[in-house]
Amino acid sequence: MPKYLFEATYVGQGIKGLMQEGGTRRREALVEALTSVGGTLESFYYAFGYYDVLGVFEAPDDASAAALSLLINSSGNVNVRLKPLLTVEDLDEAAKKTPTYRAPGQ
Repeated sequence: MPKYLFEATYVGQGIKGLMQEGGTRRREALVEALTSVGGTLESFYYAFGYYDVLGVFEAPDDASAAALSLLINSSGNVNVRLKPLLTVEDLDEAAKKTPTYRAPGQ
């Protein structure tokens, strides 16, 4: 199953909700959301800095991960960014491919 790195920032009411509910309840809410699309949570951490939450989850496919991201972002309480994670084998396969490309102005 594909893995995704997520970076999330609480905004506005999201910050108030986090303070009211606590971190454990917010993690549980994410686990429920992931379960609803057939995914699982691998890791979940709070952090200092621009991103409040970082972690990794698995989802059946890109569409499921995107649907979850769209739903969470549409709340207006959290800004989520997803990054698909590649295995070393995925990168090995990519390195074998020979796409064509013309750089701008060339």
